[in-house]
Amino acid sequence: MNKPKMATEKGSSRVLMLLGQLERLNGEAVVTDIEAIRQVTGKILHLIQTQEKTRKEIMTKGSSGMEVILTSLENTRDLQTILNILCILNELLTVGGGRRVGVFVSKGGTAIVLQLLVQSGKEASPSEELMLHLHSLLAKVGPKDRKFGIKARLNGALNVTVNLLKQNLQNHKLLLPCLQVLRVYSSNSVNAVSLGKSGVVELMFKVIGPYSKKNTTLLKVALDTLAALLKSKMNARRAVDRAHVPALLAIYQDWHRNDTRHRHMLIRKSILGCIKNITNIKLGRKAFIDADGMRILYNTSAECLPVRTLDPLVNTSSLIMRKCFPKNRLPLPTIKSVFHHPLQHVPASGPVAQLYSQPPGVDDVVDESDDNEDTEVDTENDTENEEDEKDPRNDDIETDINKLRSRQVLTRPFEELRVYERFFREFSEDFQVKPPRLKDTPVDLDSISISKAPESKLELELVQGLSQLLLDASQSVNGGCGGEGPQEESGEQAVLEVPDTAALLPLHDPDLYLVMVKGTCSVPGYTEVAYPDYFGHVAPNFREHILERVYGVQRSKIFQDIERLIHPTDILDKVVYDLDFCPVIDDGECLKFNSQFESGNLRKAIQVRKFEYDLVLNSDINSNHYHQWFYFEVSSMRVGVPYRFNIINCEKSNSQFNYGMQVLMYSVQDAISGSPRWVRTGSDICYYKNHFSRSSIAAGGQKGKSYYTMTFTVTFQHKDDVCYFAYHYPYTYSTLKMHLQKLRALRTPQIYYRQEQLCETLGGNCCPLLTITAMPESTGNDHICQFRNRPVVFLTARVHPGETNASWVMKGTLEFLMSSSPLAQSLRESYIFKIIPMLNPDGVINGNHRCSLSGEDLNRQWLTPSAELHPTIYHTKSLLQYLTAIGRTPLVFCDYHGHSRKKNVFMYGCSIKETVWQTNVSASSSDLQEDLGYRTLPKLLSQLAPAFSLSSCSFVVERSKESTARVVVWREIGVQRSYTMESTLCGCDQGKYKGLQIGTRELEEMGSQFCVALLRLRRLTSPLELRNHHTHLLDMESDLIETRCNITCPTTYVMEEDEPAFLEEVDYSAESDEENDPDADHAHLDPSELSQNRF
Repeated sequence: MNKPKMATEKGSSRVLMLLGQLERLNGEAVVTDIEAIRQVTGKILHLIQTQEKTRKEIMTKGSSGMEVILTSLENTRDLQTILNILCILNELLTVGGGRRVGVFVSKGGTAIVLQLLVQSGKEASPSEELMLHLHSLLAKVGPKDRKFGIKARLNGALNVTVNLLKQNLQNHKLLLPCLQVLRVYSSNSVNAVSLGKSGVVELMFKVIGPYSKKNTTLLKVALDTLAALLKSKMNARRAVDRAHVPALLAIYQDWHRNDTRHRHMLIRKSILGCIKNITNIKLGRKAFIDADGMRILYNTSAECLPVRTLDPLVNTSSLIMRKCFPKNRLPLPTIKSVFHHPLQHVPASGPVAQLYSQPPGVDDVVDESDDNEDTEVDTENDTENEEDEKDPRNDDIETDINKLRSRQVLTRPFEELRVYERFFREFSEDFQVKPPRLKDTPVDLDSISISKAPESKLELELVQGLSQLLLDASQSVNGGCGGEGPQEESGEQAVLEVPDTAALLPLHDPDLYLVMVKGTCSVPGYTEVAYPDYFGHVAPNFREHILERVYGVQRSKIFQDIERLIHPTDILDKVVYDLDFCPVIDDGECLKFNSQFESGNLRKAIQVRKFEYDLVLNSDINSNHYHQWFYFEVSSMRVGVPYRFNIINCEKSNSQFNYGMQVLMYSVQDAISGSPRWVRTGSDICYYKNHFSRSSIAAGGQKGKSYYTMTFTVTFQHKDDVCYFAYHYPYTYSTLKMHLQKLRALRTPQIYYRQEQLCETLGGNCCPLLTITAMPESTGNDHICQFRNRPVVFLTARVHPGETNASWVMKGTLEFLMSSSPLAQSLRESYIFKIIPMLNPDGVINGNHRCSLSGEDLNRQWLTPSAELHPTIYHTKSLLQYLTAIGRTPLVFCDYHGHSRKKNVFMYGCSIKETVWQTNVSASSSDLQEDLGYRTLPKLLSQLAPAFSLSSCSFVVERSKESTARVVVWREIGVQRSYTMESTLCGCDQGKYKGLQIGTRELEEMGSQFCVALLRLRRLTSPLELRNHHTHLLDMESDLIETRCNITCPTTYVMEEDEPAFLEEVDYSAESDEENDPDADHAHLDPSELSQNRF
C-alpha cells in the first residue's frame, strides 16, 4: 500500500499530530518501536472516544487519516495495536452514515480486514476479542460494499466465520457479530450455496427456536441469515429433506401464540421470510401443504387482521398461501373457443396453424405449472396492441434507419389496384345526374324473440309515448328469463313498458335494430337480442367518479379464495351455466346467466358459495386465449344481497380495475322506469393472480403461467330484474348498421354521403365503407375541380372487438360530419373522408376480444395481409395503395382504439427523429430531417378535447408494432400524419374530467372534437388564399378553442409510471418479491407505508 503523507499545518489539532507520528512510524523500513505505535494508536482511540470533533477531522474531505490508519493495520502484528486500530475504525464507522464506510471501502479497507481475519483464523487459539472486533467491523462494512461477498470468498473468510460460529454457539457475545457477517455473506448466491454445503443451514436451526424474551436480537439476525441462505434452491431442498418446514411452522405458531403484545413482530416476519423462500421450490410447497401450513397461516393471519400494525405478517402469509395454493386447471374441457368456424385457408405458421395441427385428444388445459422448480418471475409484457408508453430506451425501439424512413412503396402493380377505382367515384363525379337512392329491403322478423304486445286503450291512456315490450314465455329472448319475467298480481304476464327515447337518442330505433339483427351472421346463430341493445343507452346526467380503492380489499378477496382449500365442504361448486354442456338444470336457488346474443361473452358460471360465482370467459374463435371482453345477462337475483362475481381466466398482468375502473351494468327495470342506460357499478373491485394455471399451449410455450381474477361485488336493487354486465359500453355490429341507416336519413342536399360494401368478412358480413364530403357549390368546372381535389382523411376503427370505446368515438365523429352545423359544413368542404367504422365485424358479432374469425389479431397483419384470411385489412390497405398510386396520399390516417391500462385519450404517431433520439444509433442530419407537422394534430386536440393528454402521446416507432396500421401506413403509404388514437376504458387523471370515469358522452365528444381539430389543421395546411375563406367560421372556431382551453387545459402533472402506488400496493403476482419489484413506486408513500409488504 502506498505510504501516505499526513499534512501538517501550524496549529494542527492533537489528533492530526498523532496521525502524523503514526505515519512516520509506518514509514520506517523496520518498525522497532512497537510500544510507540501502541501508545499513539491508544491516544488516538481515546481522543475519538471522548471528542466528537476528532472523528470529523480524520474523515474530513481531503484528509489522509483513513489511509494512515489502514496502513498501520496492514503493517502491524502487535495484537494490542490491532485492537486499538479496530476500535478506532469501529468508532469512526459507527456514525457518519454511508459516506464514511464508502471512504473505508475505497481505500481498500475491506480487503485488509478480511486478510487479517483469515490470518487470525489460522492461529491455534485466536483471540476472542480480536475476532469480536473484526466481525463487528465487517458487519458495519459488509452491507455497504457491493463486492463484499466476492471479496470474502476469494480471501477464504467464509470458513473462518463458519468455524468460529460452530465453536461459539453458546457464546452470544461473539455469536451475534458472526451471524451479522454471515448474513451479509449469504446475500451472495454463490456464497449461499457454499455455506449450505458447510452445514450452515443446520447451524441456523440450532440457533433459532421457540418463543423467548432473551436474545431476541440474535434470533432476528439468525432468521434473516437463514432466509438469505434459503433463497438458494439447493439449500431450500436441504431444509425440506431435513424436515425443517414443519419445524419453522411450529416455531412461528409458538411466537404467534406467546407474543401477545406484538413486540416481536419483526421476528415473526423473519420466520415467515424463511418459509417464503423454502416454498419457492416445488418440494417446499409440497412440504408446506403436507405440514398443514395453509391452515396454520390462515388461522394465524385471521387473528392478526384486527391489528393494523401486523399487516406485514398478514401480507407475507397471504403471499405464501397464494404461492402454495395447489394449481388447478380451468374447469373447461378445452381452452379453445366453444364456437368453431372452420377456415378454408389455414395460416402456414403461427398460433392458428399450431391450433389446427394439434393431434386429437391433446389436453390443452392440463396443469403444467409445477414443471418449473423455481419461482415464477412475473415478466409478462403482455401489452398486445396497446402501444404502451414503455421505457424510452427499451430494446423494442426500431434502430434500423432504413425502416424508419417514411417512403411510398407500391407493392402491387397499378393494373391490379385499378379495381378499387370504383370506391373513389368522387374523383370523377360530374354531378350531371343524381344517383338513385338505395331502397331498404324489408326483413321478416318472425325468428326474432322480441315481439310487440297488442296495445290496449288503458295502456295508451296510462303510458303516452311508450311502446310495450313483451317477453315471450315460450321462447326466451335474453337468456331463459322469459318464464321468470315480472308477473302481475293476477298471475298474468306483465307488460314491459319501453320508454320512447327518440328525442334523446335520435340515431336509435328499436324496430330498426331488430331489422339489422336479422341480417347479421354469427357463428353460433344467435336468435336472441339483448335488452340494452334493443332499448338503447342514454348517457347518465350525473358524474361517475373513479372508484377509490379500499385498503385491504385484495387481501380479503384472496383470503376468501384460500378458504376454499381450508374449508372445502363450504364450497358448492355447482355449474349453473355452461355453453359446452347445455342445458343446465335450474333448481331456483341460483342466478340465471346468459350470453347467447350478439357480442355476448360468458362461457361458464359456477356457483361457489350461495352468493358467489366463478365466471369463465370464452376464447376468441380459432384461438385459445384473449380473455378480457365480457357481456352477459343475469336474472333471478335477490334484492339487497351482495353478490360476488369472479372472472377467473383473465390473462393480462395488470388492469385498470386495480385503479378505480368499475364494470358496467344495465338494469331492465331501470330502463322501463325511464332510465335506459349503462352505469358504472361494483364494489370491492380488484385484479390479482389466481391459482388457475395456463397450459404451455395457452401461454405461447411458456410453462408455469397463471391466470388472473377480476372480482367485483354487486347488490341488486330491484326484484325480478334482468341485469347485464359488460367490460365496457357495448356497441354491436347491428348497432352500427342501425346508426349508419339513421345517419343516411340525415343527409341534406349539401352533404355528399355514400355507403358501400368494401368486402365480405369470413363470417359473411358486410364491411361498410363510407365517403363523406360536401357537395360542390355548383356543377361549374371550378367547383367540380375543388371538390375532386380536396385532401383525403382516412379513418378506421374497431379492429379489436373488445375496444368498444373506439366505436363510440367513431359515432361522435360520424354524427359531427353529418350534422348541419357551420363547422361541420366547413369541414366537409375541406376534406373527403373515407371511413371504415368497423374493421372487424365478425369479432364484434361473436364476442371476441381481439381477433377475427381467422384467430389472428388483424392489427398485426398490415405488412402482408391475406385476401382470404384478412379481407378487411387486405382491401383497406389496397384502398390506401390505390390512393398513393394516383397521387392522392391521405393527409391524415387515424385508427381508433381503446386502451385498457392507461387513462385519458392520447395518440401514437411515427417520427424518425424522436425514435433515434431514444437510442444510441448514430444518424446523419440528413437522415433526421422531417417535417414536425405530425405533432400538429395532437397539439390541437390537447387544446380542444378535455379528455386528451398530449403528455401521454408518443411518436416512437417500435419493432413489435411494425405490422400495425399506424406504422405500415406511415412507412409504406407515406402518410406523415399516421396515428393510432387510444381512448381509455377507465377515466381521466387530468383536465376537466380528472377523477371521473369516461362515459359515452365523453367518448362521442372526443370524436367530434377530433373533427374540429381536423378543421383547424386544414387552416394551418391550406394555401394562403384559403385561409381567408369563411372568416366568421374561423372566429367561431377560435372562440371554441379558447373556451375549451380555459376549462380543460390546466398544467397537468404526469407521473413517470402510468399509475401511482397505493397505500395498499397491488401485488399482481403470487410469486413476486416485494423487495425486488422494479415497478414499485415508493415516491408517494410515507416512510411508515414503505415498510409494508406488497398486497
